Amino acid sequence: MNYFIGFSIFVKMKICMDRNKKEGRYSRVFEQLEQLVVPVKNPMSRMATIVAVLHHKFDYFFWTGFYLLENSHDLVVGPYQGTVACMRLKQHTGVCWAGIDSHKPVIVGDVERFPGHIACSSLSKSEIVIPVFNNNEISGVLDVDSKALNSFDVIDEKWLTKICNLIYLT
Repeated sequence: MNYFIGFSIFVKMKICMDRNKKEGRYSRVFEQLEQLVVPVKNPMSRMATIVAVLHHKFDYFFWTGFYLLENSHDLVVGPYQGTVACMRLKQHTGVCWAGIDSHKPVIVGDVERFPGHIACSSLSKSEIVIPVFNNNEISGVLDVDSKALNSFDVIDEKWLTKICNLIYLT
């Protein structure tokens, strides 16, 4: 076997979790986050805690954070962990705006193939965006990037959506 191909397979296996292991980890993380954020009603505090826990519990999360709508047309960075972020994202461009415009989660296996992708870091290879709603109105997105291709799937989508629902829980 070619060394590079063997190494690539090893890296992909290390980064992409087994489905059962991933479900179990998300279940435990969700329970932890519920206990941490429910007693505090401040959405920004909840977002900061969610980002910190997610970023440190999932090895394949390279950049983890929120982009928040301001004045319904500006998408600006909120709480995040990882490399320096783009402060403002060009309107209706990139994966985050795709999540805002569609009001649906967006999974991108290879960001280089996504039209209009905004590269805040050249290290990002795949991405998931989850819309955040407050009283049925979109308020922003959770954005998670990975250094590996095809890191995110429907399990990530399901659990990250459930986690985002904790932000404005009363």
